[in-house]
This record gives sequence, C-alpha cells and structure tokens, in this order.
Amino acid sequence: MYSIKRAIEAVLERRAKNSKAILLTGSRQVGKSTLFKHLFPSVRQVTFDDDLLRAQVEDDMTLFLLNNPCPLMIDEVQKCPQIFNRLKIVLDSTDKLSNFYLTGSQKLRLIESASESLAGRISVMELEGLSLREINEVSFNKHFVPTEGYISEREKELKKYDADIWQTIHRGSFPELYSNREKEWMDFYQSYVKTYIERDVNELIKAKNHLAFVRFMTSVAARTGQIINYAAISSELSVSEVTVKEWISILEKSGVIYILKPYAASVLNRSIKTPKLYFRDTGLCSYLTRWLTPETLKNGAMAGAMFETFVVNEILKSYANEGLDYDFYVSFYNGKDKKKVKKNGGEENVDGEIDLIIQENGMLYPVEIKMSASPKADMASEFDVLDKIPDTKRGLGTIICRTDRKIFLRENLVALPIDYI
Repeated sequence: MYSIKRAIEAVLERRAKNSKAILLTGSRQVGKSTLFKHLFPSVRQVTFDDDLLRAQVEDDMTLFLLNNPCPLMIDEVQKCPQIFNRLKIVLDSTDKLSNFYLTGSQKLRLIESASESLAGRISVMELEGLSLREINEVSFNKHFVPTEGYISEREKELKKYDADIWQTIHRGSFPELYSNREKEWMDFYQSYVKTYIERDVNELIKAKNHLAFVRFMTSVAARTGQIINYAAISSELSVSEVTVKEWISILEKSGVIYILKPYAASVLNRSIKTPKLYFRDTGLCSYLTRWLTPETLKNGAMAGAMFETFVVNEILKSYANEGLDYDFYVSFYNGKDKKKVKKNGGEENVDGEIDLIIQENGMLYPVEIKMSASPKADMASEFDVLDKIPDTKRGLGTIICRTDRKIFLRENLVALPIDYI
C-alpha cells in the first residue's frame, strides 16, 4: 500500500522522462518497487525472482523482449547482472526514452555493472529508508549543507518533530513500519534479517553458516559510529580478517552499512586513515544489539553512537532524495596535528575527531554530533585543524544536537536542532 509521499518522487519522474533507462537501487524493503508502481502504473512489470524468466533472458534476450516489450519494469535486476550488456545493445539501437525501469538491492555491485555497460545511457538513483522529513510530511527537499542560505531557507518550512526522537530512532526507517503502525517491530526485523541472509548474502558468498553471519552482523551493529577494527571483530568471532573484510563489503554492497571515508590531506600528516562505519537503519541496528525498547536504547551504553548514526543517515538521505552524490568524510588525527590542551597541571597532545566533513564547492563544512541539549563552543575545538589545509576554505561549522533552537556559539559556529536537517 502506498501511503507516504516520497521526497525523491519529482526527481525520479524527471530523470525517467529524460533517460533511456533508470536504475533505482536501495536496500531491501525501502519501497523501490512500490514507488515505481505508484509513479508508473501503466508500465509492465516482471521480476528476476522468477528463475524461468532469468533463464529466458540468458538464453534468448530477443524472445524475452518480444514477450515483454518496452517500457518494461524489472525488479531484482542484480540477480541477472549479464542483462546489462544485453540492454546496451537494445538501448544503442533506439532513440526512445523511458525504455527500462530497473530496481535492485545491491547498490555498489549494480552501479559498477551499470557504469561499465550503460555509461551515458542510464540514470542511477538511490532510495533510502524514510527520512524525518517524509515521516513528518515536510515538503522541503534540499540537501543539508550548513550555510546561512540553507538555514534561512530551511526555517521557512521548519516543523517541530516529536519531542521524543528515540521512538523514531528505535523504530527505524522502513516504510512498512509507518504505513502499518500495527506491525510488530520484533516480527518485522526478525523477518528482515532472515530474508536478507537467505537472498542477498547467499547470492554473494553462499554462506554455509547463517548463524555465523548473524553473529557477525550483531558484532558490526555494536560498532556503529566507530572506526572499523577488523582485528577486533576477527578475534571476537574467531574468523579470519580476510573473511571479516569480505563480509563488511557484503554489508556495504547490499546497503546495510555506510562506510565513511577518512579525510586525507598532506598537512594532517598524522591523520588516522581508517574508515568509520554506520548502520543505515537504526531500527535494524537496535534489533541486532537487543535494545528492545526506545527507553532502554535512550538510556543505554549505545545511545550516543545511535544518535550519531541517526543524524548521519538523515544527512545522507537529504542528498539521495535530491538525486545527488555526496562527498563526506570523517577526520581522525593525533599528536602534533592536534593543538595542546591543559590537563593534570600541564599540557599534552590528544587525539581528535571531526564526526563529519561535508565538502561542497571547494568548502569544507565540519559537523559535530552530540546528544547534549546544552551545546558549547569547545565541542567543536577540533574544527580549527581544517584551517591548515591549503587551497580550501572552512565553511560554517555545525553542532547538531538536542538543543531546542538555533544558537550561534561563534561567528563561524552554529548549534542546530535535528529539525534543521
């Protein structure tokens, strides 16, 4: 049932009209097929969940297209990756637009296949889980970048979200949990994990021990918002680091986690070059780590990491829903790249971190994410390290936190409620 307007709709319709084919990626159950059916109800639909249909494509693409003429919607296209080479031949032989509408749940793998075979012929977009804007019916659809222009424009359509954001953080962002409020949280995520393991994981690695992979997912979920420590996960699960890296890659390819790259600059000569990971859905993360209620999650040991995970995902969604790629980084540094701080009667160097760096139009916008409702300027003391990077400028710094209003802490530093994303 289609009951929640998706922010990406207008962009998707525009791209579909002006492309020979369009590919909509995203993790399982974010609503890809439902959205396509809603926007393009007259387009014939098939699914590559059907083994016979896949076999027909592999044996005789011409016959397949005779039986399924364009425009054609194909679900689960990742199950038949060789179709991209065959689609290239079809698309090169026509000047018509809006021929194929493709969906798939293995984002990175599909983008790679489409880029190699259909460059210039296909528009690729990503559908995320529901954003706070969508859940709260906010029509504003511009990507978050903390400029004065963005803040001013956002304030025109500002809507106060529910006082207890933890209800949403715990429930997660899958549309079914909002279109059907009676759906049991435990039942949904239990089924989701089972389906994900049986379909995506089996397709990618033919996992012999499903339970081992579930334990791995749980271990990774407990590390959301942290740098990736392959050795620690390997030791905890008694599997090789090679296996851990392979399984991390699977979670990323299928849209379960997001890997935030480290920002590398030669002047930050002691920066830590390890990426950071975030679960894409805080409800799934809560389920795997057994935080079974919003209250226990809010007051538990993972509250800070989960709040940060939620905020990062909301920012990601603001870009995806506008059809944009994003250029985000995390910055860790130590030793002489961090200014000295007074401690124990003296001074010492300490490790530092900038949670998120948004790069846009030659500017670096540092973002700190805190659960605190009382932001202070010293929470952003690490931002100064960006001033050392040549040929770039530092934009307005932001602390996203639980404050109830916008507060300028310095001329170049503002604290914003989560409502502003």
